[in-house]
Amino acid sequence: MIRAEGLGKRYRVGRGGRQYTALRDVMTEGTRRLAGRILGRGPARGAEADDAFWALRGVDFAIRRGEVVGLVGRNGAGKSTLLKVLSRITEPTEGRVTIKGRVASLLEVGTGFHPELTGRENIFLNGAILGMSRSEIRRKFDEIVAFAETERFLDLPVKRYSSGMYVRLAFAVAAHLEAEILIVDEVLAVGDAEFQARCLGKLGQVAGDGRTVLFVSHNLAAVERLCSAALLLDRGRVVAQGTAGAIARRYLDEAVVSSGRGAARRIDHTGEALRIDRVDLLVNGSEARHAVAGDACEIAIAYSCLAAGGLRRPPSFTLEVHLNGQKVALLWSEYRQDRPTLPDSGTVRCLIPRWPFRDGVVRLDVAAHVGTGLQDRFTEILTFQSLDGPYYGSGPMNDPDRSLVFLDHDWA
Repeated sequence: MIRAEGLGKRYRVGRGGRQYTALRDVMTEGTRRLAGRILGRGPARGAEADDAFWALRGVDFAIRRGEVVGLVGRNGAGKSTLLKVLSRITEPTEGRVTIKGRVASLLEVGTGFHPELTGRENIFLNGAILGMSRSEIRRKFDEIVAFAETERFLDLPVKRYSSGMYVRLAFAVAAHLEAEILIVDEVLAVGDAEFQARCLGKLGQVAGDGRTVLFVSHNLAAVERLCSAALLLDRGRVVAQGTAGAIARRYLDEAVVSSGRGAARRIDHTGEALRIDRVDLLVNGSEARHAVAGDACEIAIAYSCLAAGGLRRPPSFTLEVHLNGQKVALLWSEYRQDRPTLPDSGTVRCLIPRWPFRDGVVRLDVAAHVGTGLQDRFTEILTFQSLDGPYYGSGPMNDPDRSLVFLDHDWA
């Protein structure tokens, strides 16, 4: 059982490091406080408010034993912070959490792994950190190794493992721990499709055993398939609770239709030579808030050069297309042999002659590169509705299983 009551987590922002106070400041501060008390003035609170950021605030929910609950929300909604509080990695600033049962959590790639130790040694180390006894680890060892498919690499230091191998081994240990509660973050996105399918199957098996699972994913199809209930988190607050299907639909319905959002106002620019200023959806040559299957679409990316001497190499751009929470396409300006040579500043257009995606909410992630260096990247920079249409010119689709895309093809 997991219960959160009035849960809040506050961070300090804008302070680059530890600050030290001079002796004169201590003496003058004491004088100011004394004068304030004599004059009836309260302590100044502006500075505290200015640098306080609440990642979670007023969070209340209860998860019963044996429930499988999904946690969904946009990037920055507070999902990972909530999981860290529930896993007791960080303490809440206010409120309280009540957890009954042993908790196994998989939050970040390589958590609990020592890079210099071998895979075999790290199984025992990670298992001990997660609360497994040595005899329990021995009983589960072969099962863990078989699930992770790391037999050949067991005696190599894990610093030589790929991120995918890290995740396979870490998930195998966490999932095979006989814990009453399993908490899994979006780390499964690192694995390949086959491993993700096996992970979801294992989580389903864990749930079938009557254990509690809290599952975070942007893959809404996986949330609906695996979870019986879900929580929707937005800006650090739980804004909705209900069945997984209902919460997934609400999340998609409330996705911000943000065609033309000004990226220059965003604060997560990463590069120093180039920045993305704006991203727009154009349908049949005009700005639009939705795309219908078969429409001629463009994704227009306006960008600016920040380097005083100009760019050393022409820029390139990538677009990741997500439909209803699933990544369905990666578009890169360098894929084409006849790719254009782009200027240092301007607008690049990704041309899609016939919009191929089915009904749902589309989310675009965009990145800009100069050579091999990442200059700018935004997740969820553009969100809009995709609508079914007569893509083949033959009327509505008869497709009860709801495929994701239309594919140009011929029969002969």
